[in-house]
Amino acid sequence: MILVFHKPYGVLCQFTPDQPGQRTLAEFHFPPNVYPVGRLDLDSEGLLLLSDEAGFNNRFLDPKNAHPRTYQAQVEGVPTVEIAARLANGGIEIKGHRTLPCQARLLDPQPVFPEREPPVRFRKAIPTTWIELTLIEGKNRQVRRMTAAVGFPTLRLIRVAIGGLKLADLEAGKWRELNASERQQILSKA
Repeated sequence: MILVFHKPYGVLCQFTPDQPGQRTLAEFHFPPNVYPVGRLDLDSEGLLLLSDEAGFNNRFLDPKNAHPRTYQAQVEGVPTVEIAARLANGGIEIKGHRTLPCQARLLDPQPVFPEREPPVRFRKAIPTTWIELTLIEGKNRQVRRMTAAVGFPTLRLIRVAIGGLKLADLEAGKWRELNASERQQILSKA
């Protein structure tokens, strides 16, 4: 079985907490024996796959499959088209790694997401902008490090798609099993 889950902010991508009181996947009542396929940071939100299929994690996440992951990031400030091009061109140095080229664009119109709890910090004098990045690599905190490297720190990060599978209207904290066509699409990439 393969599940799609809208991971809320502040939830650890594992079933046991690292610290007392920490929110984990255990509170969402998944079927037995599923495990997360990949990760989202504690402070990131959005699309997460879970599965109970042996070997799926390794097959799906193998770098040779280069499955695209799309993120929408609310950044501090108003980046230009040139900044989006700089992100897209790759070669940004983050922790000894140069990023690969990706897709990056300013979102117009800006997306509307339900408020996060706790809310994103608000500064009256500094506007925010939503941008979208589609990556085929997945280094730790990569989107956040990329936007910070070009002068626009990420305030909120939501993974909205993995390949052609979209988060769509799945509410935060909700999950569902993939339908037959979604399952075939995901398995063909793995």
